[in-house]
Amino acid sequence: MAAETTTAVLNVAPGARPNRALPWYAAMADYWALTKPEVNFLILITTSAGFYLAPTTGPGGFRILLFIHTLLGTLLVAGGTGTLNQYIERRFDAQMRRTARRPLASGRTESSHALWFGILLSLAGTAYLALAVNGLASLLALVTLVSYLFLYTPLKRKTPLCILVGAFPGAMPPLIGWAAASGRLGLEAWVLYAMLFFWQFPHFMAIAWMYREDYARAGFLVLPFGERRGTFMAWQSLVSSLVLVPLSLTPTFLGHAGPVYLVGALLLSLGFFYYGARLALLRSNPVARRLLFSSIIYLPLLLLLMVLDKT
Repeated sequence: MAAETTTAVLNVAPGARPNRALPWYAAMADYWALTKPEVNFLILITTSAGFYLAPTTGPGGFRILLFIHTLLGTLLVAGGTGTLNQYIERRFDAQMRRTARRPLASGRTESSHALWFGILLSLAGTAYLALAVNGLASLLALVTLVSYLFLYTPLKRKTPLCILVGAFPGAMPPLIGWAAASGRLGLEAWVLYAMLFFWQFPHFMAIAWMYREDYARAGFLVLPFGERRGTFMAWQSLVSSLVLVPLSLTPTFLGHAGPVYLVGALLLSLGFFYYGARLALLRSNPVARRLLFSSIIYLPLLLLLMVLDKT
């Protein structure tokens, strides 16, 4: 559900390898890798935050069983989405150094098996959310899956605006958690959505800049060609990280977080803006890597502060 991978972007691999028989434990590891577990970890964090921060979790307070159902259903849909994304992009992944060792790109996993695996996970997840949680959470998960696979994924080879399109489903996990807990979506839920929406731009611009030649080799148009590439990346990183500074303070102004969160969010967001601005100005791979790491740290810490200082 998230727009792109995080820790997986650090993998560097040679060209694709031919298919061969694998021991069962190696095959299981490959199927696990198809689900993009490093992305799913962040999805579960943001879904959990949305669930906990929702204004009501029922008459008994925090409902742990409903919370587990929500995470399990979301994990199934996210895993199915990640698998189907790799199935669609398997030929292009084989042309990129950082993705060539993925199970489908390398030929270790049969494409038809991965296709059915992704479909089954997706169907199981949406059905599970509908039956064990509620219809709104299931619908949001389904919309995320469809928009990610059928809008964002094909647009990656057509226009740099794919980043904008991908940010919409990428910001959906906290809405799923919120809907699961309360059965509706309020203003506070959409503030969380907006925060995750803008966070994705500097996060992905760091990845896109580090692997710009890799993306170009595979025909992914995540950055414009020529001299406009640096300008496009710079504005996306700078403006979005700047927007996050006042936006991250909104929960306090709405009365849903206290002063500890306000101070912490301000410091974290200013730090994140600093790294975004450095990439916009310096446009180097080491600076992009620092922005990527700061983005991975920034979002969980911000949400943790919000949870701990909830009012």
